[in-house]
Amino acid sequence: GGQPPVRGLRASPRARSAMPSWVIDRYGRNDVLRFTRDMVFPTIHFPNEVIIKVHAASLNPIDLSMRSGYGATALNMKRDPLKLKSADTEFPLTLGRDVSGVVMECGLSVSYFKPGDEVWAAIPPWKQGTLSEFVVASGNEVSFKPKCLSHTEAASLPYVGLTAWSAVNQVGGLNRGNCSGKRVLILGASGGVGTFAVQLVKAWGAHVTAVCSHDASALMKKLGADDVIDYKSGNLEEQLKALPLFDFILDNVGGSTEKWALDLLKKWSGATYVTLVTPFLINMDKLGVADGMLQTGVTVGSKTIKHLFKGVHYRWAFFMPSGPSLDEIAELVDSGKV
Repeated sequence: GGQPPVRGLRASPRARSAMPSWVIDRYGRNDVLRFTRDMVFPTIHFPNEVIIKVHAASLNPIDLSMRSGYGATALNMKRDPLKLKSADTEFPLTLGRDVSGVVMECGLSVSYFKPGDEVWAAIPPWKQGTLSEFVVASGNEVSFKPKCLSHTEAASLPYVGLTAWSAVNQVGGLNRGNCSGKRVLILGASGGVGTFAVQLVKAWGAHVTAVCSHDASALMKKLGADDVIDYKSGNLEEQLKALPLFDFILDNVGGSTEKWALDLLKKWSGATYVTLVTPFLINMDKLGVADGMLQTGVTVGSKTIKHLFKGVHYRWAFFMPSGPSLDEIAELVDSGKV
């Protein structure tokens, strides 16, 4: 008693060894999900990490895919690139990417956050997920939660928001300074990523054309879309070709759409098509790491060059964890623009 705290150490709650979680012990359907109160409590291994007490988490399509084993080859390589551990080291695996909660403990190099801060984050899929009482995250993956949202509301946004941000900003090159007046087409606009992307580019001043089913038309208008196209009301390709050409296309649909969508872009003007539907993880699951990466590289390289000769840019985009991007998203949410 009365001893000064040792410099460099942070006080933490009494040690715990286990916590409740939803986990899977093998890949499969919903019956592989198991609730346990004995999941290993997360620990800080690196000085830039924080432990978050989860107040709310949410589910995304990637959680269903990962439950079934999608991307396991690539994700296991990311978890253990040197193959230092034995097989099946990912189990028991906790799913869930989104989290809104409160910082419980900080690593020694974390200065931006402190215990008690309300934060949100999207945890990358190669890490243990958020369907737990606590989760560990890198400080650069975490951001202060928007003040205007409850934890439950906030937990619905980080993964889809960062996926859209990656596609539109980091890969597509659009930002608040260069988006004004640009014609943007969003295919599959009524999903999680699409609804966020519509609001994002609209907040930056773009003219937005949203493609969705008729029952989502009112929502698209409410979110700010200038034109709404019902893909069930006729030949979608012909409907879109009747409109002026676009500066940017975000494709959340993939498949046959890719065969004609790039013809809707303005040629030789820097116009860009970005798709979130890529074969990267599937290739690695089917062909293994080396052959899968080679096949993926050949595919994206050949498509990029082919379309470059036609005067448009072709890009693939993926979710990227980013606290600084979440800072900007939080600003848009608190200002009422998202």
